[in-house]
Amino acid sequence: MTAPPAAQKTVPGHVLTRWVFLRLLGVVYLCAFASLWPQVRGLIGSHGILPAGEYLAAVRAQAGTAGYSLAPTLAWLDASDLGLELLCGAGTLLSLLLIAGVLPLPTLALLWGLYLSLVNIGQDFLSFQWDALLLEAGFLAILFAPGGVLPRPVTEAPPSRAALWLLRWLLLRLMFQSGVVKLASGDTAWRSLTALAYHYETQPLPTPLAWLMFQLPLWFQKLSTGAVLAVELIAPWLILGPRRLRLIAAGLLAALQLLILLTGNYAFFNLLTLALCVLLLDDDALRRLLPPRLRPRWAEPERRPDPPRWRRWVIGPAAALLLGMSLLRLSADLGVPNPWPQALAWQEPLHLVNGYGLFAVMTTSRPEVFVEGSDDGRTWRTYRFRYQPQDVGRAPRWVAPYQPRLDWQMWFAALGSPDQSPWFRAFLLRLLQGSP
Repeated sequence: MTAPPAAQKTVPGHVLTRWVFLRLLGVVYLCAFASLWPQVRGLIGSHGILPAGEYLAAVRAQAGTAGYSLAPTLAWLDASDLGLELLCGAGTLLSLLLIAGVLPLPTLALLWGLYLSLVNIGQDFLSFQWDALLLEAGFLAILFAPGGVLPRPVTEAPPSRAALWLLRWLLLRLMFQSGVVKLASGDTAWRSLTALAYHYETQPLPTPLAWLMFQLPLWFQKLSTGAVLAVELIAPWLILGPRRLRLIAAGLLAALQLLILLTGNYAFFNLLTLALCVLLLDDDALRRLLPPRLRPRWAEPERRPDPPRWRRWVIGPAAALLLGMSLLRLSADLGVPNPWPQALAWQEPLHLVNGYGLFAVMTTSRPEVFVEGSDDGRTWRTYRFRYQPQDVGRAPRWVAPYQPRLDWQMWFAALGSPDQSPWFRAFLLRLLQGSP
């Protein structure tokens, strides 16, 4: 008798992975839009610090009709206070639709367009790395998303592997560049492994736990700094390895993000990075995280429908183009001369491919800018920022995923001269005018 043929081992899918990732991305978009909504008038409204309407008028005066492509935004149609709030409100509602899984493909496209519209008029207040990261991840998610009105994981076609790997490649670049810039800067705090001895105290918006971490002995801070550099420089490359190494990378990178989240208020950055870490898991790994009674509900069906043919024709060339541009950008950020600068210049207003790297140079002191006002010229009172830890007698606050963007910019203003923060003069003028 002949032995029965050995059962073929199936490759774990990523439909459940996509389901979780897109809902986490919806939460990130919700945090971004809902956080900006109550601030948008004061930051870039008609009587705000850096009015969006004046910015677009300057772009139009300098570039003419080319300004529409240099700053693609729906605010060209209406940059009024109401128009800006409508952009935030629409983004908030669409984020809820994405969390609910309703029309994920068009919803993601609209969310990306709305956030791009705000970033391109936000100037200094929407120039953070996580704003660019959300736009890049959000665009790739459009290629990764399923079609349909209310797609169900048990009946969906498998996601594009090209889009999946582009998102993983984004996570690799983000984390690896974050480690490279720390050493490439030549900063002595990172090279001597003492950076974290300063970081918890000098970071922009610490949490209450940051004070506790700051009290730990120097040997522990050095050990922690070395661990951070090891995770950022080595763990990302495990993403390119086999399944077991990817799972290890997911655990290491997620653990780092959780520790950062607990000790610092970095808006939605950590949540977005954790969402990208989910993409290192396959459906089998995610099912193991579920309670046993829920696993049958998410069981892999015997057969899935084939993806539509048009997806291959669209996503394939798009993925090749984006991969090529990201390689050029990564090499340029690593100091390799770029022979085709125009290959990247055209996409910069769209933020399709970006450079990353936080805290290249560790701040070892904490200067603060105090703004005072007076009604009579004799008695002066200090303006208190709600989230800046200016009062040493008050514990830092939990803020994230909300981002107080003015408080964040005040931290940067304290590190440089007034000429390096031209928005600050406009801020003082608005205070004198009594503008909200």
